[in-house]
Amino acid sequence: MNRKQHLIQGFKYLAFSLVLLVTTTYILTFAFLNKETLPIYLLLPLGLAGVVATIYMMFRGLKGLSEAFFGR
Repeated sequence: MNRKQHLIQGFKYLAFSLVLLVTTTYILTFAFLNKETLPIYLLLPLGLAGVVATIYMMFRGLKGLSEAFFGR
């Protein structure tokens, strides 16, 4: 891949991680507000998986940007 493709791919991953960051925060907040009901058991694992996916996507996007700027 050339530098432009790495740059575009890095920004795509960072944009998707931003969406994941917002939705995961909302899901985790909703799960912890309803401690006595069923949604905590359904939404807490989903929120935690979303946190892991967000961190992975952020690192992947930063890797793409660093390859675009500093190249191999």
